[in-house]
Amino acid sequence: MTALTQPIALSRDSGAARTAPSKGADRLFQGAAYASALLVLLVLAGILGSIIYGARSAFAEFGFGFLTSSSWNIATEQFGALPAVIGTVAAAFLALIIGVPISLGIAVYLTQLCPGWARKPVAMTIELLASVPSIIYGMWGLFVFAPLFARFVQVPVSNLVEGLPIVGTILYARIPSGVGVLTAGIILAIMIVPFVASITRDMLDQIPTVLRESAYGIGCTTWEVVRHVLVPQASISIIGAIMLGLGRALGETMAVTFVIGNANRLSASIFDPGSTIASRIANEFNEADGLQLSSLMALGCLLFIITFFVLIIARLLVRRAKVA
Repeated sequence: MTALTQPIALSRDSGAARTAPSKGADRLFQGAAYASALLVLLVLAGILGSIIYGARSAFAEFGFGFLTSSSWNIATEQFGALPAVIGTVAAAFLALIIGVPISLGIAVYLTQLCPGWARKPVAMTIELLASVPSIIYGMWGLFVFAPLFARFVQVPVSNLVEGLPIVGTILYARIPSGVGVLTAGIILAIMIVPFVASITRDMLDQIPTVLRESAYGIGCTTWEVVRHVLVPQASISIIGAIMLGLGRALGETMAVTFVIGNANRLSASIFDPGSTIASRIANEFNEADGLQLSSLMALGCLLFIITFFVLIIARLLVRRAKVA
């Protein structure tokens, strides 16, 4: 009996010998944590405040017409954000349409269908795509992908549906170059695939194995397991991954600047060149001054607002998924 109680006594003695936690150190830790959180808010407020302050001249000069105008004339100092805003939304939307199904397919393949010997190499290859600099994607898109796209996709499609909206090349039907909104959307889709696929794969891996085995045990096919078990369980994480990819697509600069054509015009065809907010700022910010510089700052403010609304939509979707 004594031998059994001795280790307990020793453990009590060792616990009593430990020094009591310092209240000063605990307060210091709490202060450091609060300061870190406050620093992030201050940085965000500082960025937003500086952008609004720099854009005040453009907003005062053009008002709400800055958002609805399609003019961008440096000589006459007439600036409008509509083509850049539409180009940003269109390129990001095309990137999601193309990239999200591919990302989900990759995640399902790696977690359900991929043989064990190939799972790690394929996963590493997907993750390596995320480390490629965006300017490399842009250069590859301009010098390699765009000529091939013009030759094998844009020209045949233009010959079939020339003049039609959405897919008919209207402005550059005679000299297709391959650059345009659709090309930018494809490049952005390639760029967001590693992020969405990696996060989705990790979330699918964390789903308890007993749920999958139970579904297979009652005779479900792989599609039924994915549709009725995996996707509902990981829906919140999948929405977060998609919104992360959308944020990357909205704010991407260099890759889009290379392949979108940087044309300040509105077109009904996704094959025609266009521009985004980020590409316009990158092209003109270095030499901008006066009202032009203020207009570029106003474009940055609009991009901030668009990203903010995307975040709100993501929160609402996540909340709805939790309730469901």
